[in-house]
Amino acid sequence: MGRLPLRMDHAFRGPDFTLGIEEELMIVDQDGHGLVNAIERLLSESTEGEVKPELMESVLEICTDPCDDMAAAGRQLRQLRRRVREEAEPHGLTIGSAGTHPFAHWEEQRIVARDRYRDLVDALRFVARQELIFGMHVHVGIDDPDKAIHVTNGMRVHLPVLLALSANSPFWRGSSSGLMSARMPIFRAFPRVGIPPAYADWEDWSTQTEFMVRSGVMADYTYLWYDVRPHPNLGTVEIRVCDQQTRVEHTLALAALIQAMVREMAEHFDSGEQLSEYPYPMLDENKWLAARHGLDGEVVDLPSDERVPTRRLAKRLIDRLRPHAQDLGGEADLEGIVDLLERGNGATRQLKVFEANGDMAEVMAEIVAASGA
Repeated sequence: MGRLPLRMDHAFRGPDFTLGIEEELMIVDQDGHGLVNAIERLLSESTEGEVKPELMESVLEICTDPCDDMAAAGRQLRQLRRRVREEAEPHGLTIGSAGTHPFAHWEEQRIVARDRYRDLVDALRFVARQELIFGMHVHVGIDDPDKAIHVTNGMRVHLPVLLALSANSPFWRGSSSGLMSARMPIFRAFPRVGIPPAYADWEDWSTQTEFMVRSGVMADYTYLWYDVRPHPNLGTVEIRVCDQQTRVEHTLALAALIQAMVREMAEHFDSGEQLSEYPYPMLDENKWLAARHGLDGEVVDLPSDERVPTRRLAKRLIDRLRPHAQDLGGEADLEGIVDLLERGNGATRQLKVFEANGDMAEVMAEIVAASGA
């Protein structure tokens, strides 16, 4: 990818709360479900959405178009999952979906033959090569640049809960990591990741970002890989903290929850209110607790400074945001969040399969079976 022009103009012109969803999927063989370096065989033109390569040839990214509502986003995402699976089948391949592959090794994966990714490996070396992880990203449209910064700042407090709900990567290189999201610390080795700093406004974000580009440390703002970031070329706020989900209904549930969160933050901006300020180390600590324990641990409820069960905090958040989801047409999709709270996140489900027989192949077979549309 060539260098993006960095400028003060932007696409934050609305409409508000449009949705775009990106999923990073595994390309695996139909028999043993090991990763296969086969992205070039599966790239083709799409009538709706997009299929793209990622850093490694065994990874495939599907992206919806900007959608007016959850119903449209859901239809398109399901169609994309079905299509890539159908296109993989004649090659003896299929698609799997989780935050990490349970037993794959990064040393066996080839880097995609694209300048952006070769440059990335050249710059980051081992840090880039070992990034065999899979995430989902949600873009929500915003109609004002300062509002986009306000939403980005405000979303930081919600990132640990989103990670706890989405945690789906308990295994790494054939072993249990002891974490519910091993993806989080693996990606943490990258520069410019994690919970972002707070910015005063759009001008502050632009000035700091332009400085980094002029200094030569990054080509453009898309090399800011924070858990939440403004995306001015698209006119969206992009939430990037979640592990990739195995079941499409969980992806859609998280997207509906994120859309409701963004709407709440946007209304907060429109009312002229100021965001509460919390210590950055505590925001970061909550994210670590979410990666370690998922929904089964505790995080700090920042307004009260008390540790509370993560599951209880998530339920309280959903109750508060449900009216926003209802107004946006995403209330039905929130039932997927209820399912995560009642039956466990993806990591819990993987561990349950593994504990039955201690068989990583069985875990991967379950992932593939549940990854359809």
